[in-house]
Amino acid sequence: MFPIRDHNPSGRTPYVTYALIIANIAIFVLTYFGYDNPRRLTALYNAYALLPAEVVAGYDWQTLLTSTFLHAGWMHLGGNMLFLWIFGDNMEDEMGHFIFLAFYVVCGIGAGLIHVASAPTSLIPLVGASGAIAGVMGGYLLLFPKARVDILLILIVYFRVFSIPAFVMLGLWLGMQFLGGIGSNPQAGGVAYWAHAGGFGVGLVLTIPLWLRRGGRAYWDKTHGQPPHPETSYSASRIPRVQRKRSAGDRRNTPWGK
Repeated sequence: MFPIRDHNPSGRTPYVTYALIIANIAIFVLTYFGYDNPRRLTALYNAYALLPAEVVAGYDWQTLLTSTFLHAGWMHLGGNMLFLWIFGDNMEDEMGHFIFLAFYVVCGIGAGLIHVASAPTSLIPLVGASGAIAGVMGGYLLLFPKARVDILLILIVYFRVFSIPAFVMLGLWLGMQFLGGIGSNPQAGGVAYWAHAGGFGVGLVLTIPLWLRRGGRAYWDKTHGQPPHPETSYSASRIPRVQRKRSAGDRRNTPWGK
């Protein structure tokens, strides 16, 4: 399942969200050629990626921030920017531009610190904006739990777009991070599940003061957990199933009609 959009329009232009997306893409493009050269890649990661053991030893604290602007590949970058584009504009709309930028940075740093706590002796570099973006998702869950999010479901040759409440999509995502974290070895590399879960928690906690200023549970009662603006409506989003055309050689009586 992939979230592709929400039905929660923004009341103002999300300049910071756009700037963050542009900055992440630009930095990736500028460093892209280094990924083909192991020596240059090692130098890049040594300078800007987060290495938990070095942070624990008191070195390179700035990498808690710089690592959030590095990505390991196009798919890594694209997935993170998609989530930021879907959820970032609404959080920026509610917080204001400068507070949202500070919120994003603090979520990224908090996610990095939680990753360090989960693997304090690791020398495997951590890169990616997903911890900061997870914080944006945590705040979104608190403010708009019933906002509708469109999900693209892909099952082999079956494609379908359908809407589910944000709390379902984000709850499933958070649950997968906990399960992944429990079942993984943080010292061995791979997906930084605890950074994701930690960033989500940091963002949710940091959003509580804003939620309380809006009225807390009274805000939910007033909006029914929905966006404060009229929802965006989209046309039918169903993508039909496509059958493969069978060749003459395939027209034998085979079990699955391949």
